[in-house]
Amino acid sequence: MGEIVNLNKARKNHNRGVKARKAAENRIRHGRTRAEKAKDGDESARREHGLDGSKLDQDG
Repeated sequence: MGEIVNLNKARKNHNRGVKARKAAENRIRHGRTRAEKAKDGDESARREHGLDGSKLDQDG
């Protein structure tokens, strides 16, 4: 048979992992300088503008 698992401990360990992953994402997202954020904003705006400029017009 399998190993006996305390479901409360398993649930808590799972939740800790979820919180750790979310914390890592937040550190990446929010732990940036103003210049880095501005650079990323400029790059995304440039990408969007490039995509909008290359759309084909469908007249009919």
